[in-house]
Amino acid sequence: MSKSNNNNKEYIIDNTEDLKAKITESFDDFTLRAELLMANIKEGGDDDYDHSVTTAGEKGLKSGKVSELTVIAPLKEGGAARLKKTLDIAKGNLKGATRVGTLHDLRIVFIEDDSKILFCTAYDGDWDAYINDFATKIPELMDILFGNVEGWPGIKNPAVKQFILDHQITATGWYVGVPHLTVQDIRRQDKIVKGVNKALDEAQA
Repeated sequence: MSKSNNNNKEYIIDNTEDLKAKITESFDDFTLRAELLMANIKEGGDDDYDHSVTTAGEKGLKSGKVSELTVIAPLKEGGAARLKKTLDIAKGNLKGATRVGTLHDLRIVFIEDDSKILFCTAYDGDWDAYINDFATKIPELMDILFGNVEGWPGIKNPAVKQFILDHQITATGWYVGVPHLTVQDIRRQDKIVKGVNKALDEAQA
């Protein structure tokens, strides 16, 4: 009997068939890695950015300064209708979320015959600080939206972080086009560009 270590996994090889299976598995893994490498070389661009992925904290992935959060949660009876009415009144405008300051985007999708919601965001920084921002900067908006979710404790309730973790699913893959720019970086550069364009227009006039 012998032992083989592959990708930090320990296998016990009892016979020739087991050995063949492990060799095939290793070869398949090598082939997949080679195919992915070639696809990135052929189809990927060299933008000089680091697109490697790390953890955002308790859950979620981070690329550069930008992290992802994906939550799937069951809705209360009638919750879908109330939430749809709320979003209809707002005409999809959730500009109150701007106060968070680190939020790149936010999506709410009804799934499984409107029995659940899929809530996805991209944000700057780490998970814990991001959830704290929700509680301190847009508590009313969070409770209006998530008050339709089964078991929602309230954004200011200390139990809310565990509630979110219980319903959060870490992405299997995460890519950010410009991973080193935060929301504040983007806004600052946008102001600079607008200022330059205004100066150019005035000079031409």
